[in-house]
Amino acid sequence: MLPFSYTISMSTYIAPSILAADFGNLERDCKMVNDSQADWFHIDIMDGVFVPNISFGMPVLKAIGETATKPLDVHLMIVDPDRYISTFSTLNAAVLTVHYEACTHLHRTIQNIKQHQMLAGVALNPHTPVALLESIIKDLDLVCLMSVNPGFGGQSFIEETYAKVVALKKMITEQGASTKIEIDGGVTDQNAAQLVACGADILVAGSFVFKAKDPLGTIANLKKITA
Repeated sequence: MLPFSYTISMSTYIAPSILAADFGNLERDCKMVNDSQADWFHIDIMDGVFVPNISFGMPVLKAIGETATKPLDVHLMIVDPDRYISTFSTLNAAVLTVHYEACTHLHRTIQNIKQHQMLAGVALNPHTPVALLESIIKDLDLVCLMSVNPGFGGQSFIEETYAKVVALKKMITEQGASTKIEIDGGVTDQNAAQLVACGADILVAGSFVFKAKDPLGTIANLKKITA
């Protein structure tokens, strides 16, 4: 497990989304990410209730963790995520992100994540305004803005995301917070630079990476254009 002192650097992070990997060759794809210029593994845990899809659970996450040499950025798209915070801690999640829409007592959930020695993130669905995080932004290590409707990979980027990034960055700056902004969904080489210019710090790329003819080169190019 990474120590609680683990922090996110000032450079832009690229986090390939394992949801788009070839599950029949998962170890191969994880080793590709290890060998690439990517910074994190982004791992979506879906329960088929909070979102209309089921991805994978703890055994698969454990297997990924045994191969991965980079931090695990775990994104919970599940109802009642508090039930599993301790479990994800034991599976070496470096970052644990919960959805604002799924948490009745968000502050308590965030504190619980931090007490389990993980960085704490909150994800917002496309329709959820960033202003709802104003009272808790200083407690968050990152905010994950969904730039597609959560549940399935390969969707088109929602253009309104740019304005949300700008508004969220303004909130973070005005409050003197150190919260990082993560973008999840439809990230490509066509929008990555603009997202970073708006204030994004971490870009999650799934199908764009894993469906590419040259995934290593694709990741390297994303790092180059967002440097």
